[in-house]
Amino acid sequence: MTDKTSQLDAFERLLVIMDELREQCPWDKKQTIQTLRHLTIEEVYELGDAILDNDLEEVKKELGDVLLHIVFYSKIGSESNAFDIADVCNSICDKLIDRHPHIYGNVTVNDEEDVKRNWEQLKLKEGKKSVLEGVPKSLPAMVKANRIQDKVAGVGFDWEEPHQVFEKVKEELEELQDEVHAGHQDKIESEFGDVLFSMINYARFLKIDPESALERTNKKFIKRFQYLEQKSKDLNQPLSEMTLAQMDVFWEEAKKI
Repeated sequence: MTDKTSQLDAFERLLVIMDELREQCPWDKKQTIQTLRHLTIEEVYELGDAILDNDLEEVKKELGDVLLHIVFYSKIGSESNAFDIADVCNSICDKLIDRHPHIYGNVTVNDEEDVKRNWEQLKLKEGKKSVLEGVPKSLPAMVKANRIQDKVAGVGFDWEEPHQVFEKVKEELEELQDEVHAGHQDKIESEFGDVLFSMINYARFLKIDPESALERTNKKFIKRFQYLEQKSKDLNQPLSEMTLAQMDVFWEEAKKI
């Protein structure tokens, strides 16, 4: 691993390259904060994929892409004297110091939960009217639900035991089934949302990230289905002409790989 001096040299190299690209490259010169936004989101999702795959070499590359975007935004900000990379770094440093009084002050904490509670209380003291103000509106619904639950738990609005949450899941499932039998489509959707919300809450109590858990299942399903597709090609038999029993044989094979 490199030392601090080498790390700073590498960061400076990136800043110099960013300056050169912004001045000389036609594509880089045209970019704005708005045009970069969707590309940044894509890069973060690609990083997420690499993390789920535990591909550390790919994680390194994707972190570089994300870092480039941070430097790019900072470069654009500096051009209008709004902020530069130093402002960005100092801003997060100041926040970390302020939000960790148990490290940089005289506050005592016993565990991780104390830290999280202090974090939310400090944000309210900073002028936020609600602990939920920090939940981005554009987050995917599942991620947003998880963040909402995590934040309200930070100020004590939470269940005490996992079994209580699981009972809530069962209660919501029963309410969903009642609406399904009644055939009320709007209420079915509402109750289905309640089921998902309670399941996400249960995942939090089980120390599971629901988004990661679902994505792992997505990847697993894709891998097994593509195995099924390959077997279909090997047999020169279209999937649409296979019986479910035939498909199930290959599906069970895929599960063993």
